[in-house]
Amino acid sequence: MNLTSFMFWSLSPDAIFVFAQKMWWFLIVLGVLVAFHEYGHFLAARWVGVKVLKFSIGFGPKLFSRTVGDTEYLVSAVPLGGYVKMYGEDDTEVVPHEEQRHSFTHQSLPNKSLIVAAGPGFNFLLTYILFTGLLASGSPLFVPTFEDITPNVQAIIPDSPAAKAGIHIGDRILHANDLEISTYGELSDAIMNSHGRSMTIDVMRDEQMKTFLITPTSTPNPKSPDEPIYSLGIEAIPPLVGGVMPDTPAMKAGLLAGDRILEIGDQLIHTWRQMTEIVRGHPDEAIQLIVQRGEQTKTLSITPAAEEVTDEDGKTEIIGRIGIRVQGRATIAPSSLLRAPLDGMLATWKWCELTVIGVYKLLTGEISTKNIGGPVMIATVSGEHAEQGITSLIFLIAILSINLGILNLLPIPVLDGGHLFFFACEAILGRPLGERAREVAQQVGLVLLLCIMVYATWNDVSRLLQ
Repeated sequence: MNLTSFMFWSLSPDAIFVFAQKMWWFLIVLGVLVAFHEYGHFLAARWVGVKVLKFSIGFGPKLFSRTVGDTEYLVSAVPLGGYVKMYGEDDTEVVPHEEQRHSFTHQSLPNKSLIVAAGPGFNFLLTYILFTGLLASGSPLFVPTFEDITPNVQAIIPDSPAAKAGIHIGDRILHANDLEISTYGELSDAIMNSHGRSMTIDVMRDEQMKTFLITPTSTPNPKSPDEPIYSLGIEAIPPLVGGVMPDTPAMKAGLLAGDRILEIGDQLIHTWRQMTEIVRGHPDEAIQLIVQRGEQTKTLSITPAAEEVTDEDGKTEIIGRIGIRVQGRATIAPSSLLRAPLDGMLATWKWCELTVIGVYKLLTGEISTKNIGGPVMIATVSGEHAEQGITSLIFLIAILSINLGILNLLPIPVLDGGHLFFFACEAILGRPLGERAREVAQQVGLVLLLCIMVYATWNDVSRLLQ
């Protein structure tokens, strides 16, 4: 290998540092999720009297361990999960009669079900604790519905490529260059990957599919001059005020939920993004808003509050905020310490509901399987959220904990849901499934899980290449 090719393939110190930073936060996030999940199994086992022989964070060879009482606590080399090993877990193991009360296999079905279900249960508990803590600290929570992320056109920039081609508000985006589109994220990716070339866009309008040929426009990217930002002029969010936060410039100026922002200064406003960009650029500067309220228009003067934020490159800037939230996108705003536990429960339930619907739509094909992500995506997202601050990282852990809990409840052998399915069969039949049937199911489940992991990793690699 000559020097040129070596320099081409080698990584810069900055790239190595960024990679190491993302891996560090990946280990932190995954470690918290796995530890809490396995701690649920551990506590439930101890509560019903089962001996726990090993409590491991990670798989494979142990890096270090410590034994306390009957339990060996380990950190193992492969940080992609963990396990709790219980006494008598193998039903072929001979357990003395006097020790059977400490054996997992010899527990009643309710006790075994409790031990298995406690892992996912603790994931939901972790989310609830984190959501409640965020609300109690004064941080609002974004709690969307599935309709909030589906690619329905809600705003169009006038004279944009989409407007000129004939796209209408209310159209549902189906395909972009023959790629199935099920979320706004997929649409954004397709537009960026077009590199400014003409695209075919299929939409559903009044039960009919229509096809348009649209060429994206490009604007300079201030963060990356070599990679312009491409746009069709389709926006997800109209400039409608969904809610006004208490004690904010918006409330003091008299903005109300339901107001539509028509103009700021002399500039017509058509999308939420237009409005936020102007507001962000005027901290501590008075701006004039013309809003539509019912059949009337009103002129309001508002001074955005200055706030210091840190971008993904670690640079700080002062931006303006007025304290309003999007219409149709539920945001639970903190009200009091006494309400935080109730609002935390509501937020946890809503995110569980959204995740279950998402899994169902993945299985039925309504959402593209390209949305499935693996360790690389988790590492990337963890690093990005860590750069945005501790609040953003805590929110990410809470969302991933819900996903881990729900996915573990799927009736796939080798997952907790598979064990619960076996217990349900045992309760119905009055006896355990045959050893051969369980072996085959475990093998099928393992192959299925490996296929999902390989596919998720392939999606990760594809994203990196794009």
